[in-house]
Amino acid sequence: MKYKKLSAVRSASTTRTAALSSSPRALPTSDSAAQQIQQSLRRSIVTLELPPGTQLSENEVALRFGVSRQPAREAMIALAKIGLVRVAPQRGTVVVKISARQVMQVRFIREALETAIVRQACIQFDPMFRSSIDSIMAAQRKAATDNDIASFQEHDERFHAALAAGAGAELAWQAVIDVKCHMDRVCHLTLMDQQTVLGLIAQHQTILAAIDARDVDAADRAMRHHLTEVLRSLPKVLADRADLFE
Repeated sequence: MKYKKLSAVRSASTTRTAALSSSPRALPTSDSAAQQIQQSLRRSIVTLELPPGTQLSENEVALRFGVSRQPAREAMIALAKIGLVRVAPQRGTVVVKISARQVMQVRFIREALETAIVRQACIQFDPMFRSSIDSIMAAQRKAATDNDIASFQEHDERFHAALAAGAGAELAWQAVIDVKCHMDRVCHLTLMDQQTVLGLIAQHQTILAAIDARDVDAADRAMRHHLTEVLRSLPKVLADRADLFE
């Protein structure tokens, strides 16, 4: 069964309304509110609910989340710091286009950090986190069966986070989190069919098997292969969705 392909990214104004105009959720008026708003908007940008060119209004964001303008402003400043939005003269805050060059740099950072993570995991891996990965893998397989792209992406991130935590490298994963959103936007565009998702799950299983076998070199190779998936996918994504790229 195939995932439904994105026929086209909706217009910025229509998408912004759909993504921001549902019933407001009450959030605490504190730093945590800004963080939750940032995370929600970040997900919407990654999944193209808020595509490149979408204008974000502090008033609309504040209304959507039931908060004052301050946490909404702080959330958009945080998004600007990681490069997902920019403040454009006469236009306000705008979701930026995808940069292929930035995607390549993020992939380089991820490869450097995550190969180090799996190498360390082969030497020492917390059994509690190893046990949790089995349930994460099961959740990934269910998401594939259900054709649930959003759920798969969530559990994909949980898989990589658990590897880092089990290896005692949480700070390394935090460094990945800070930049991976640029790569995630391209990855989202590649998850349009079940076979692609099943292939990624198989790659996760190969990584995990190498860690279980304490095979440092095999784990390193498996993670490098996994993280070069975007290189194999990028040319087609660029050709098919040139409108999303700068």
